[in-house]
Parts: sequence; structure tokens; C-alpha cells
Amino acid sequence: MATGRGLDRLERLQLAGLGREYLLAGHLVDRAGMPEVVARLGAEALAPVAIEEWSGASPHYTRRIRRLLAFDGEHDVAAIFKGMQFDVGAPHEFLDFRYRVDDEHHGGFHLAHCGALVDVEPMGEGFVHAMCHDIEDPTFEATVCASNPQARMTPVHRPPRVPADRSPHCEWLVEIDPTVAAAPEPAPAGRLGSCRALDLAVPLLPLSDPGGGRTDYRGPLDPELRLEDFSEVALRALCREFAIQAHLLVLAYSSALHERLDPGEVADAVAAQLTGVAGVVAARLVRWLRAEGLASDDPGQLAADVLELHPALQPRDYVDVWVDGDGETVVVLGDCPGTEEVVALGWPALLGDGRGDDAIAAIVHAVDPHLTAVPVEAPFGRRRAWRVERLAEPQPTRPEVTVCEFSTGAAFEFVRTGPRGDATA
Repeated sequence: MATGRGLDRLERLQLAGLGREYLLAGHLVDRAGMPEVVARLGAEALAPVAIEEWSGASPHYTRRIRRLLAFDGEHDVAAIFKGMQFDVGAPHEFLDFRYRVDDEHHGGFHLAHCGALVDVEPMGEGFVHAMCHDIEDPTFEATVCASNPQARMTPVHRPPRVPADRSPHCEWLVEIDPTVAAAPEPAPAGRLGSCRALDLAVPLLPLSDPGGGRTDYRGPLDPELRLEDFSEVALRALCREFAIQAHLLVLAYSSALHERLDPGEVADAVAAQLTGVAGVVAARLVRWLRAEGLASDDPGQLAADVLELHPALQPRDYVDVWVDGDGETVVVLGDCPGTEEVVALGWPALLGDGRGDDAIAAIVHAVDPHLTAVPVEAPFGRRRAWRVERLAEPQPTRPEVTVCEFSTGAAFEFVRTGPRGDATA
């Protein structure tokens, strides 16, 4: 069996589509994690943990995106919105942000659609208020402080929606006030400051790409930005950053749980989160590969491709995984920065210690319910290995995946795809 199809074998427009999938996958990290919080700590813990999760990760990954796309010298309202356009907390279309810049210090945005709100509204006004008020206020501030610590966000209106079908779902004003004190970096972000994920270099992009597309985001804000606007080399780097964002979010979530639970319970919660995201995102990748005409008719080969592209196993200099086989598909994990994290428990460490076996099985199950992954002896010098096997009978979906499928993000379909002018608006 051939090696799985990696990022290096995808073309520019394919990378743009995969980038959208990675953004949405990162958002599902939270959706898979919060049920574990409620189950172990009660609904009253949801907001505090979510605040530490997002405010711990977002300042770091926003600064990385600003460096990658060379607008780290910009600190106006437009620069704040640019950072938000590449945030796994705001995956394109699923959270349909519409930005407006009035001048250097003033602007605003509204959400024409908020998938996060749609997920939470059936749970009642208490959960809506927790997300849209208790969580949003400090986490928005944590995100914008990475672009300008003198920026403030003020809601014009936000949920609970009155009337129930109110649109846009919310609207916010953004102001930079040079006279106010700079907001400090959130304490949860400080706890993540020494994590191995942040040691990964931000790629230095070329000034131009012969294949076309942007290699930076200097200059004015583009409110209609699409990933297809960027070059192939920039998109490979962006996919890498989106995967890192998800890992940072997991570490911040894990760190918040460590403040409240014993280590065994933290491991169980993060493992359940990993399994849920693994299965749901794998199913989305299968659909994406088929839509792109890239899906093999051989379930084993398709499983290898999905394993190779899955953002939980990216980037390779953080998660040292290779997918290969000679008549069978084998996944091998080596020691790497992800397995050696010390600030908090992340997904690669779970995989390396055998507590993430269900996640690998959930990925291949999404390809074909007859497929599973079983641990096998790892090659010399490697941490852990799994072999993909075909079972006589189809297996049921794992409960962690079913919980994650509660999010409308599991089945969400992107509409604004492809180069502008060639797609449905």
C-alpha cells in the first residue's frame, strides 16, 4: 500500500479547502471538550474553563499568524480583524464574521451566522448567556490584546436573541483608545508560555510565489478574504499554523482542568476530547477528499490518506508520525516535542502513552466502520505503533464521537469556496 497523501502532495486550491477544514477542526476541540467539563465539574464550571482555554491559547496563536503573514507591525483596528480571520475560534462561514473598518481606531463586526450559538441555543438561555457574555467578554479581550492591548470591544447587541430568529446574531464595536492602560496578558496565556508548541518556528514566507496568490497580508483589510487568495507556500504554512492552534487550545484546556481535577481525570477528559475530534474530523476529511476527487476506492488507502492529513497528527515537527505499509497500513509515532510537553497534557502525549488508541481507531472507523486500529510493537526507537485491520462486522461509532457530532460543525458545508467570482456567494 502506498504512503498516505500528505500536505506536500496537494495543490494550491486543495490546500485552501483543507485549510477551512483545519479551522473548523480546531473549533471542534472546544465542542468535544466542554461536555467532559460539565460531566465532571458541573455546568457552573463550563464558563471558567472555557475562559482559561481560549484566553490561554489565542494570544499566542494570534501573534504567530501576525508574524507569518507579515502584519505584526500593524496595530490598528484592521490588524485586529486580520488576526481574527485566521482564528480557529472563528472558522470561516461557520462563524460568519462581517468586518467594517471606520478609521484606524474604530470599526466593528457582526455575525451573519454563528454556528457556536446554533449549537448552544437548544441547551437553554443559561448556556447562551454563559457563552455570549461570561465567556466572550474576557476571551475577546485576550485575543485582541495580541494585536493591540489598548483595544476594547463593546457589544451593540448579542444573544440570547430577541426575537428568537434575530439576525445578525450579534454585533460589536471595536475601539482603540491610546489613553487607556494596556490590558495585561491573561494569566492562562502565561502558563502556556514555555510549551514546546511555541518553540516551533514560524515559517518565513517568500516575497512572491510563481504559482500566484498572496504570500503576506500587509496593507488593507479584505472583508471578503478567502484562503484561495493565498499562495501555495502560504497555504501550507497556514494549515500548519491552524493545526498548532488546535494543539495550543488543547494544552490550555488541559491546563485549566489540572487546576480542578486529579491527573487521572484530566487524562480521561482529554482522551475523550481527542477521540471525539478524531472521528468527526476524519469523517469530514473523507467527504472533502471525495468532493475533490482525491478519495481512493480502496478503504485501506483512503484510511492512510486521512491519517496522513488529520490535523490531530499535524504538523510533523510537533507530532512525529509516519503512515506507511507494505500490504497493510501502519501508523508509527516517535518521540517529538508533542510527546514531551511539560506545561500540560496534550494529544501527542496521550498517543505516546497508549491513552489515545481509541482516537486512531476512530479515525479509520470514519473511513469504513469495518476498519479499526490495533496497537502493535513499535519499531526500534519509536514510541508507539498501530496497524489498521479490517473486521468481519462493522463496529458502532464510539460514544465520544457521537457527543462531538452534536455540534452542527460536524455536518457543516462550506459555500464560499474557490477563487472569488467562481463560487456561489
